[in-house]
Amino acid sequence: MSAFKKANVKIYSKNEQTLTSDNIYWKQFGVPVLLKEFGPIDYIDFSPVEPYHFAVTCSVRVQVYNPITRTVWKNLSKFREAAYGGSFRSDGRLLCAGGEESIIRMFDVGSKSQLRIFKGHSAPVHRCHFTPDNTHIASFSDDKTVRLWDIPSEKQVSIFSDHQDYVRAGAVNPSSPDILLSGSYDRFVRMYDTRTNGQVLRVDHEAPVESILFLPSGGIFLSAGGTEIRVWDAIAGGRLLAKISQHHKTVTCLALASGNKRLLSSSLDRHVKIYDISNYQVVHTLDYPNALLSVAASADDETLVAGMVDGLVSVSRRETKVLPSKRERQKVSYKYVSDQVGFPTADVVVSDTARETMSKSDNFLRKFQYSRALDSVLLPYVISKNPHVTVAVLQELMRRKGLRAALAGRDAKSLLSVLRFLCKYIGDHRYTRTVTDVTNILLDIYGGTWDKFPPNVCQLVHTLSARARDEVALTQDLASLEGMMEILLAGSSIGASVGNNAIQSGPTWQPSQLAQETFVVNVS
Repeated sequence: MSAFKKANVKIYSKNEQTLTSDNIYWKQFGVPVLLKEFGPIDYIDFSPVEPYHFAVTCSVRVQVYNPITRTVWKNLSKFREAAYGGSFRSDGRLLCAGGEESIIRMFDVGSKSQLRIFKGHSAPVHRCHFTPDNTHIASFSDDKTVRLWDIPSEKQVSIFSDHQDYVRAGAVNPSSPDILLSGSYDRFVRMYDTRTNGQVLRVDHEAPVESILFLPSGGIFLSAGGTEIRVWDAIAGGRLLAKISQHHKTVTCLALASGNKRLLSSSLDRHVKIYDISNYQVVHTLDYPNALLSVAASADDETLVAGMVDGLVSVSRRETKVLPSKRERQKVSYKYVSDQVGFPTADVVVSDTARETMSKSDNFLRKFQYSRALDSVLLPYVISKNPHVTVAVLQELMRRKGLRAALAGRDAKSLLSVLRFLCKYIGDHRYTRTVTDVTNILLDIYGGTWDKFPPNVCQLVHTLSARARDEVALTQDLASLEGMMEILLAGSSIGASVGNNAIQSGPTWQPSQLAQETFVVNVS
């Protein structure tokens, strides 16, 4: 007896994003731990040395967290008013931070003692950074100035006052301690050289600048403001290299990751975008529960931290896969045979025969129970998760000429299941042809008897009719749009060819002839 041939279930491809190595890499972060702070998270900075503690600046303190335990390691709370922009020195031992008090404080991270206070600004200081030589601090303030401070003497070395609005972003060139970069709400990014005490470069970002960042080479820098990130070449005199527009709300912070090969950008749209530095294309996106103000990643990419406007700090750690110490032994069935003539004493492996399973619908089809086969694929979980199985059974019933028998003689409850499926998938282009044929057969069977069914059945019939009319109207609109696009493309191609012929022919061509011919084609 030949085996029963199952219903041919066609698997439709899903419109999903192609999984790349970057997607796999950034999805290795575990479930984030949310830490609650008092006030918006102004700035996050990682220590450059292991174990890569990170400083969270919020409210009237700077808290240094252990990335492994996610607990507070040191609490720097010498501030009387709000603290801003706490950042580590390159050796991770010192930390500087500005604040509403218009002064810059420098701390010893290990002992939590305050070592230096730099006074001179007349407005809040939102950003401050150590220079690469570790002997100076650059500060950026709302008093529209950029200042350089000498750490041993606590004295001001340089002051730059070219900005016309608040200076909320700043950076120090990683390859030169004399080059400072500042971004202001006056839309300009300015570069200063402390050796000449003057401005050497100015570029217009065309939006209030929220964050700026030097790439490791020091020759290229990025500015973020509005919904755009712009890439500038400092060596070429501020030439614009690229514009990145992936956020739909204000970009608030920029950071580097993956050995300076990836760029992170946070935004008020609750997303962190990850870009490839080589081509500035988005390689992955991270979602968060609220608007973001800051983001940072550790040097080894093991920890990713994001700060939000509601005081939440999201800390994600990369999950490491633990390999089993012992390899699991495969289960094998053995049959032992005794000493007989022609059979040596040995262990013979008996292979397990895979038992062929058959679905309920195929089992009913095998017994020619068409109504029960259709009922088995109209269950809610099958319709929602595997509609292609339902469509395959409907197509098999059509091939067997048993669809009318399967649909006829149904009560209100079973008709509701059929109508729900038709209403849900009549607009799906993968199933439209089959669903339309089933709808026509259903209307032929129950066309004059709808008034005998309960109101909920009649309501679903009206819904199905409305969905069908909407699909017809949409198809007609798309056909009209396709026709108009073909006319426009044909007109532009003919106009271009006529123009090229006229240019080649020289003075015999007349512009009025080209205009007349193009007009006639467009109208037709």
